Amino acid sequence: MADEAVCVGPAPTNKSYLNMDAIMEAVRATGAQAVHPGYGFLSENKEFAKRLAAENVAFIGPDTHAIMAMGDKIESKLIAKAAEVNTIPGYDGVVKVCYPVMIKASAGGGKGMRIAWNDNETRFPLLVSGGSIQLWRRPAAYREVLADKHGNALWLNERECSIQRRNQKVVEEAPSTFLDPETRRAMGEQAVKLAKAVQYSSAGTVEFLVDSKKNFYFLEMNTRLQVEHPITECITGLDLVEQMIRVAKGYHLKYKQEDIPINGWAIESRVYAEDPYKSFGLPSVGRLSQYQEPLNLSNVRVDSGIQEGSDISIYYDPMISKLVTYGATRAEALAKMEDALDNYVIRGVTHNIPLLREIITHPRFISGDITTNFLPEVYPEGFKGLQLGADSRRELLASAAALHITAQLRSQRLLGDLRVSSAPVSPLGPGSGAGGGKTLCGGHQVEVDGEQVEVSGQWNLASPLLPLSINGTHRMLQCLSRDASGRIDLQYKGTSFKIRVLSKLAAELNSYMPEKVPEDTSSLLRSPMPGTVVAVSVKPGDTVAEGQEICVIEAMKMQNSLTAARGAKVKSVHCKAGETVGEGDLLVELE
Repeated sequence: MADEAVCVGPAPTNKSYLNMDAIMEAVRATGAQAVHPGYGFLSENKEFAKRLAAENVAFIGPDTHAIMAMGDKIESKLIAKAAEVNTIPGYDGVVKVCYPVMIKASAGGGKGMRIAWNDNETRFPLLVSGGSIQLWRRPAAYREVLADKHGNALWLNERECSIQRRNQKVVEEAPSTFLDPETRRAMGEQAVKLAKAVQYSSAGTVEFLVDSKKNFYFLEMNTRLQVEHPITECITGLDLVEQMIRVAKGYHLKYKQEDIPINGWAIESRVYAEDPYKSFGLPSVGRLSQYQEPLNLSNVRVDSGIQEGSDISIYYDPMISKLVTYGATRAEALAKMEDALDNYVIRGVTHNIPLLREIITHPRFISGDITTNFLPEVYPEGFKGLQLGADSRRELLASAAALHITAQLRSQRLLGDLRVSSAPVSPLGPGSGAGGGKTLCGGHQVEVDGEQVEVSGQWNLASPLLPLSINGTHRMLQCLSRDASGRIDLQYKGTSFKIRVLSKLAAELNSYMPEKVPEDTSSLLRSPMPGTVVAVSVKPGDTVAEGQEICVIEAMKMQNSLTAARGAKVKSVHCKAGETVGEGDLLVELE
C-alpha cells in the first residue's frame, strides 16, 4: 500500500482522476518527483504529460511526441508504413473492405467501438461522425515493447487477448497458441521498428491483426501500460513497472533481445462485478460482504485494489481483480486457473466467475481455437451457466445431501442429542434425485438415482469453502447459503445451484404441491443494473415496436440501450435523464 494518500476529489471521474488541476495540486502538496499514470484515465493524455514536464516532474511513460504520434490512429498508420511495418488497408475513398470490420474514432481509446458486418452498418457511423474514423479487421495479437531514451528497444513476446465481450477483454494469455516462432520474431521486429520510428521510451503495446494464414498487420499502439501486463511479466521474468521507472530515470535497458525468454505459460482472468447471464456481463454494484482471494495456492497472482467491506460503485470499471496463474505448460496454467476460480470467494455482488470457469474449461478454448467471436459462437443463446451432465449432477446432489447430514449431526451433538436419523433423504435440485444415505468414517455414502456416491471432506461449516473428495476425486465447492430446512445454495464448478434436501416422505409430499405461476412482467421495463439514466426515448401515449429503444442506462463506463420486448403503447414513464436508478427499479410501463 502507499505510504501517503491524497484525496483528489469526489467519486465521479471528471471531478477526480480526470481532473488535472486536482492531480497537479496533489503532486505539489506531496513534493512528488514523478507520476505513474497507471493504465487508464490520463495515461495517454499528452496535455497531462506536458503539465508535468512544465513543473519538472517526470511522467513515467513515453514523451509527448510519441503519445501524439500514436494517439491519432490514422496518422500512426502512416508512420508505420514509413517504417516498413505491415498495415492493413483502411477505408480511404473507394477501397474494398472484407467484413466484419471494427469501426473506431481515429482518436481515443475503446469507447464507441462497434462491429460492422455489412455496408449499411458502416455508413451510419460515417454520417454521424464529426471527425474521421478508421475501419479495420478485428484484432488478435498484442505485442509488448520496452524502449529506453538511448535508442534501445526490445520486444517482450505477445499476448493473446481474443476472448472479449463488448470489445473488452475477459481472458488473456501469454504466449499465443496461434503463433509460430517465425511469425513471433517477425512481428516483434516490426514492433521494435515502430517504437524506434517515433523515438519511443517506456513500456508500450503494439496491436496486430493476425489472419488464418499468419499474415499480420499493424492496428495501433497503446502508449501506456496495459491491464494484462502481468502475464508478460510471468513469462519473461521482467517487472514492467520497475522497467518503466528505470527508463524514466534515464537508465539504459539492462537486457538485450536474446535475454528475453518465453518461460512457461500465463493465463489472466478479469474478475468483474457483472452478471454474466445478462449479455455476458451487465454491471453489479454493492458491498463485498465476504472476500477471500485464492492466494494460498502456488503460482497464483491477484492484482486488486479492494478488500472485504469495499464498495463496488457505479463510477468506475467493474473489474474487481486480475487473477493470474502460471505454469510450465498451458495445461498446467489452465488447471491452476480452475483451482483458483473455485477457491475465489466473493459475496455481496454478482460476479463473472461462472463465465470465466466455463470459458477456460471449454474444449474449443483448450484446443486453442480462439477468436474475438468466441462468446457469441459458443453461447449463441447467451450464457446459461454450467450445464450438468449425469456424473456432475450426481456429484452435486450427493454433496448437498452429505453437507446437510453433516450439519444435522453437528447440531445434534451440540444439543446433546446423539440420535441419528436413518430415514433416507432426497436432494431436490437440477433434475430429480432420490436416495438414501449412511454415515461413513470421515464422510457419507449417498445413493443418487441408484448410484452410490462416497463424499468425504474436512466439513468446516464456518468456512465458505467446501473441499470434498467425491468418489476419490478432489472437488472444491462453495456453500453460498444453507438453512435447517435443507435449503442449500452450492457453487459447483463456478456456477451456483439451489438445492433442497428433504426426508423421503417430505419429498413425496412436496411433489403434490402446486407450482407457483410466475407473474407476467412483460409490460414492465425495469433497470437491469444500477446506473444513471442517459436518455429516455419515449413518452406516455407513444407506440413502440419490438426491439425499439426505450431508454439508455449508463453504468461503469458502459451505455446500455434498453428496448421493448414487444410492440405496445407506453402507459407511463417513471424516470428521466440524469436520474440515478437501482437494479430492478421500474423505468417504463407498457400497456
